[in-house]
Amino acid sequence: MKAMVPVTAKKDFLRWFLKRYRLKRRECVWILNYLLSNEHLLTNVHFTDEAHHCPRAMIISTTEVDSIPFRFYKGNLMTADAEKSFHDLRLHPDEKMFIQLNFRDSNKCPEYASVAEENPYLPEDILTKKRDQEIAERLLEESVTLMTNEMLLKRIDEALDNGDRELFISLTALLNEMKKDKNQ
Repeated sequence: MKAMVPVTAKKDFLRWFLKRYRLKRRECVWILNYLLSNEHLLTNVHFTDEAHHCPRAMIISTTEVDSIPFRFYKGNLMTADAEKSFHDLRLHPDEKMFIQLNFRDSNKCPEYASVAEENPYLPEDILTKKRDQEIAERLLEESVTLMTNEMLLKRIDEALDNGDRELFISLTALLNEMKKDKNQ
């Protein structure tokens, strides 16, 4: 796990998050506000992905994502009862709690990145699968770009052969724009 995230950063993030997103379950708002009011609890809270692999975890979703509204995991038990997780937080403030927040574009959010930590309980095969998926996505993107370039070049040649100046200019501009985007 990387260096510990300061409590003040977690508080700032939670305030930011609660201002911008609506949660699927109102009890989750209460839980996050409770965390905001208790610095000792926040020292043991870790925001991470794939939290269901952790020994004690919560998954909380916002209204604009297609994910489960709420889950609480402790050991081999799992529940959708947010009140039980709240009581567990109050009764065991010294235990680590891993929280996964499901919200749109979380992977592109600098505010979330500032508090997100690596999941120390993530099985290695999941990491391998994620890397393989990223490589496959990159390969697919490159293939689509290559095929699009080839198709544009073919259509540019056809426009030249047919003497279609307007089509030639628009296709050439499109090709140049794609090259410019690739270089950025």
